[in-house]
Amino acid sequence: MDTPFSPATEPAPDALLVDSPPGVWVPDILEGFERQTIPLEVDEEGPNAATLVRLAGPEPLGGTMPADGDGPASGLPVLYVHGWSDYFYNAPLARLFAERGYAFHALDLRKYGRSLRPGQTPGWAESLEVYDDEIGQALRIIARDHPQQPVLMGHSTGGLTLALWAARHPGRARALVLNSPWLEMQGSALVRHMASAVLDPVVRLQPKNFLKLPRVDHYWRTISAAADGDWDLHPLWRPQYAFEVPGGWLKAVMAGHATVAAGLGLTEPVHVMLSDRTVFGPSWRQDMTAADIVLDVEILAQRATRLGRHVTVVRHAGALHDVMASPQAIRRAAAREMFRWLDTYAVEPVPD
Repeated sequence: MDTPFSPATEPAPDALLVDSPPGVWVPDILEGFERQTIPLEVDEEGPNAATLVRLAGPEPLGGTMPADGDGPASGLPVLYVHGWSDYFYNAPLARLFAERGYAFHALDLRKYGRSLRPGQTPGWAESLEVYDDEIGQALRIIARDHPQQPVLMGHSTGGLTLALWAARHPGRARALVLNSPWLEMQGSALVRHMASAVLDPVVRLQPKNFLKLPRVDHYWRTISAAADGDWDLHPLWRPQYAFEVPGGWLKAVMAGHATVAAGLGLTEPVHVMLSDRTVFGPSWRQDMTAADIVLDVEILAQRATRLGRHVTVVRHAGALHDVMASPQAIRRAAAREMFRWLDTYAVEPVPD
């Protein structure tokens, strides 16, 4: 059994996932968890679905389970959304939230992880607004057992997606926790403008054409137990080499960056967790195991100030791109900071 912030374990990658009956929770591939399929619309690649995951139990966990002595949350719902080329695998994170009295849920978006179907382009979306459907449906399912306003937690592209969703749906979230959110391109807004100009003619003709980008496995090495990390990863859902990047998808992400740069105006409090440094390089270096090697954390810290009126940025020495998948001591420290913040601004919101 996983203990808080120890590695999670999954079965063989050829395990088949069958859609759950409508509205029914079924056992998940993560031991002690269950999942529910959220049917979505049919597009040019066929039927779509998203997958909601939660801890299993005789009653919805968090609903009647009291918080422990360290936290006053009682059934406060949390919805977690993963990043690019990723899915929910962090079972210890879910259990830690549950021990604090939160009702933790995670969402595998369409064409990712548990929701990826044969013949689909992994991760494909022409606009980040398309995820409003599954996020909205997931929150309605959660609200049946946990009617309180939710805390939204997102990693990387998931953090960008949730921040944009919250801006389009003011008043729906209690607070946001963003784990290395992808709020801007590496370098600056100038890089984004130049990249957009290059992408425009290509995307208009062939939005699903893959960009010719370097294929490296550095980030996978920092998190995978098969290399230098702690986590047993499903090789189809979090592959050694990340999904190939369609030009139309990157264009959609950059549109989100532009929206953030203009200012989102969020009224909800926002907690942003980042590594203390970035290490980029074409070849593997051992110091990549103690830094964000995916995004420029200095740019992210600057952009975070454009999210809303109340943003807390916390830098964690030696953290990975996924702060909550970092070595145990770092993720424990990050969790302490996060729950201290949540206790103040989410569990017991400061009155106006």
